[in-house]
Amino acid sequence: MIEGRVNARLEATLYLDVQRPGGRTRTIEAVVDTGYSEFLTLPADRVGELGLTRKHRGSARLADGSEIAFDVYDAELFWNGQAIAVLVDEAETTPLVGMALLEGHELRIEVRTGGRVLIDPLPA
Repeated sequence: MIEGRVNARLEATLYLDVQRPGGRTRTIEAVVDTGYSEFLTLPADRVGELGLTRKHRGSARLADGSEIAFDVYDAELFWNGQAIAVLVDEAETTPLVGMALLEGHELRIEVRTGGRVLIDPLPA
């Protein structure tokens, strides 16, 4: 089980340990975003701190219909007690956890300040 908390802005937050493959681990706070379909976003300063390796250029269409381009990086994070490979989209926003990371899991949120955020693997 992965556990987080709901902050004062009513955002479901998690603390995640992220690293470049074989690199130094950093703990980041990220907001669960069910409207984001990929794994994880990090701002450029965090990407630089971690020394992530650029994989390719990506693009996305936003809710307002505009399209943006961004760099995509390889990273590892510790999820359910094990290191997993993920793609990180560089975005100048609060780090976000997306639905690709939550795939195969149940997400429960007690929507109140200080409420629990619980993520459990679904049975196979």
